[in-house]
Amino acid sequence: MYIGKAAQLSGTTIKTIRHYEAIGLLPAPQRRGQYRVYTEQCVERLMFIKCAQQLGFKLKELQGILREHQGNELPWARADMAITDKKRELAVQIDVLQSMYRGLSEFESQLKNAHGRCSSSAKRD
Repeated sequence: MYIGKAAQLSGTTIKTIRHYEAIGLLPAPQRRGQYRVYTEQCVERLMFIKCAQQLGFKLKELQGILREHQGNELPWARADMAITDKKRELAVQIDVLQSMYRGLSEFESQLKNAHGRCSSSAKRD
């Protein structure tokens, strides 16, 4: 299939596909004359990249996962390790954010209490 069809099937754009080829995320496709010809495996890889990006992976991280991989199958073992690492990072971030949320709630409560005391003393004066 040509680049337009690959873009349509994978939910990406032609420009994105060319960019992925340029940075090594997608191997150079076969050519039929001047046209690039893509396989179903290329579309699968494009969908993998798109999904991974939506889940927080950066292109540099994906380059690490897909590095030196030229076969038809995706490197599932390497992807599984990267997913495990990403989940661990997110768990730490969630803990930090929950702690910040609790701190903000306490701070908000303290401010409301202080505001209530200030209002009460102002009424007595």
